[in-house]
Amino acid sequence: MNADQQSAFEAAAGVGVNTLVLTIAGISAVLYLLWLAWTALTQYRAWNDGRATFFDMTWLVIRATILVMLLGFFIRP
Repeated sequence: MNADQQSAFEAAAGVGVNTLVLTIAGISAVLYLLWLAWTALTQYRAWNDGRATFFDMTWLVIRATILVMLLGFFIRP
């Protein structure tokens, strides 16, 4: 965006572009980290109840963690 577009956006929206991008990135980060915690807790409960093996639990948590790291790399301000 050039300077005229940024000033027009700020006048219409009431916040700067960088502030809005940072807010969207922060909300996204909170959501996918909550999803990771929910996934890990659900798998732990399944393993504790005997519905999944330790390997299944570990593998799913590792895959979810890799996905969260990739999302964190691509969704950054």
